Amino acid sequence: MIKPLTLREGDRVAIIAPAGPPDKEHLIQGKRVLEKMGLDVVIGQHVFDVEEDLAAVDQKRLSDLQEAFSDPAIRGIFCANGGFGTAKIAAMIDYGMIQSNPKIFWGYSDITYLLNAIQKSSDLVTFHGPMVASDLNDEQRTKETESSFTPLFTGESITYDSHKSPLNVITHGTGDGHLAGGNLTLLTNSLGTPYEVDANGSILLIEEVAEPAFRVDLMLTHLQQAGVFDEVQGVVLGNFQVEPDENLRLRKVFQNFFAGASFPVVENFYFGHCQPNYGVPLGVKAKLSTSPPQLVIDSGVM
Repeated sequence: MIKPLTLREGDRVAIIAPAGPPDKEHLIQGKRVLEKMGLDVVIGQHVFDVEEDLAAVDQKRLSDLQEAFSDPAIRGIFCANGGFGTAKIAAMIDYGMIQSNPKIFWGYSDITYLLNAIQKSSDLVTFHGPMVASDLNDEQRTKETESSFTPLFTGESITYDSHKSPLNVITHGTGDGHLAGGNLTLLTNSLGTPYEVDANGSILLIEEVAEPAFRVDLMLTHLQQAGVFDEVQGVVLGNFQVEPDENLRLRKVFQNFFAGASFPVVENFYFGHCQPNYGVPLGVKAKLSTSPPQLVIDSGVM
């Protein structure tokens, strides 16, 4: 895998919105957070554009993404928020150009589709992490969420344990593999395409937001029947952001689904649709252990 370069104070980074326009005030608030980190932040030309013509929307989103990658002055690309439609532009991307211009690409939720597409088609490490408008605005952000950006500057490895999240072990064990995954709906939707998650030999991350337990069970079953869990070395479940009653049903789904798994399974990592929202590099080596529960991840930058 190709690792992008570490960030330095004064580096220029771009904000793009390939899954839909963000709240403008929230984006400006998040942009200030990146600027306080010492970054020179530019906003993509079409970030706030709203079009009724979906084909025009796709072209504008694609344009901002490819211009950010091709611009040698830009060292990192941070997505504004989630939404919908990234699958449509995945087939239009010039992956050879991205491979020749490796840089940090960061987001989650609907961006999951692009994280996996870019990683598989360009051999570039990508980053599942908090987004500028939805996670760094004044209402949502936490110090812990902001701290997720620090390894981009330091190049340090990352250790997630119960000091960061109250982790629960479903299945004990130890697993080593590359880190993969993202949003459950997007992982399921990408099956059978050139951009489906590379789960073979992976520590697989799975997160979701406000989906009922029966839907989560259905999607996990879909992944299972597609062979996704056949060769994984471990599974890390995020915070699924459901109401308390639904959360009890969801816990039972996980317990039943992963009962007797041959790999370690840990739940309640804070990544994805939650606060704090810890960022992780995808495609790098990782080790999951359960006594005590801990995920150690190699640096995503060089």
